[in-house]
Amino acid sequence: MASSSLLCHHRYFNPITVTPFTNTNKLRHSSSSSSESSRRTSLRINRRSFTISATMASSTTKKVLIPVAHGTEPFEAVVMIDVLRRGGADVTVASVENQVGVDACHGVKMVADTLLSEITDSVFDLIMLPGGLPGGETLKNCKPLENMVKKQDTDGRLNAAICCAPALAFGTWGLLEGKKATCYPVFMEKLATCATAVESRVEIDGKIVTSRGPGTTMEFSVTLVDQLLGKEKAAEVSGPLVMRPNPGDEYTITELNQVNWSFDGTPQILVPIANGSEEMEAVAIIDVLRRAKANVVVAALGNSLEVVASRKVKLVADVLLDEAEKNSYDLIVLPGGLGGAEAFASSEKLVSMLKKQAESNKPYGAICASPALVFEPHGLLKGKKATAFPAMCSKLSDQSHIEHRVLVDGNLITSRGPGTSLEFALAIVEKFYGREKGLQLAKATLV
Repeated sequence: MASSSLLCHHRYFNPITVTPFTNTNKLRHSSSSSSESSRRTSLRINRRSFTISATMASSTTKKVLIPVAHGTEPFEAVVMIDVLRRGGADVTVASVENQVGVDACHGVKMVADTLLSEITDSVFDLIMLPGGLPGGETLKNCKPLENMVKKQDTDGRLNAAICCAPALAFGTWGLLEGKKATCYPVFMEKLATCATAVESRVEIDGKIVTSRGPGTTMEFSVTLVDQLLGKEKAAEVSGPLVMRPNPGDEYTITELNQVNWSFDGTPQILVPIANGSEEMEAVAIIDVLRRAKANVVVAALGNSLEVVASRKVKLVADVLLDEAEKNSYDLIVLPGGLGGAEAFASSEKLVSMLKKQAESNKPYGAICASPALVFEPHGLLKGKKATAFPAMCSKLSDQSHIEHRVLVDGNLITSRGPGTSLEFALAIVEKFYGREKGLQLAKATLV
């Protein structure tokens, strides 16, 4: 292929001109009760940081419980936490284990805010269960959680579950009798024994909301912002996420100057994280690449393995960057998040590693704020086409290809934001393992 040629695997959809939340053919309401959400005192939210104004009365804040366990699906949990916090909800992440630290699926380590045992008498406006195994089984077998969810249902408040949790937990607990619900495809047969099983990406039936898996979690979460806080707030939250305009369609890559990404044995991939990193993006990269059986090393900047991400999700790295620096990698890839990107840009050690990677013609990549705040000022985009978070694209010296959701230019890969992070990770899988492997994982994650 000529170096100036453009390769598109599939047709391209403009991510900016479509409002993803209004894609009602993918979202089914089994009840007219969506009109119940009356106009309440409006929340004063800073759109940049999404922090709640100190002048807002605490009684107006919606309270959300997200329980987690060893073996919880980390991308589902993190997206739920992140999106609901963007909407202004007071989200409590509670471990059903005996400690706040949980080992989620795919080696992702998280730290909950509290133990479920300490908050069983608390009242929440919404309880939402992530999936994942064995986490889903653990949630199902947690009697205090079962009691809280059943009381929630009896009191007419919202319950929600995704992936295996609708069938394993809600179905087993008897919450879905006479209800329409959806879940991860392999659990549909079980779901059909306790509910009217449907294949919609998000299903609303009264005060029960269900969804299918990692690739539907963002739609699911924005739907719950709508249920709690109204359509205006949901639209405000969904816009900066850069959600897919065509959920469920085959993912796309735009590629320039095609080269093979080589590796010996297993791809060695470094994912740096820092305080303020975007947790959805970081976890999407780690989750998907570990599903592909790449060796992913998560390295924390600073002196602590634990980082507090942009929406206050606590993630635990595998090593410190000082330790990770000793090895070489087939790919170094950066998540976004304003605070995290600024920390990356200020790290002489990381910038040096990135420059050596580029000089060696080895792959490197970034998503969201990081292409603009890390790569651009350090000369890592010289002679390259790149994209970034829409509000950051003005910082790119070459803006000719910014509209693409995932852009590969030789050994460089860039992408736009949380809503493109799964596509970004799948594109990396494709570059190392081929299109067939990428499509296989896309199907498994319901992208």
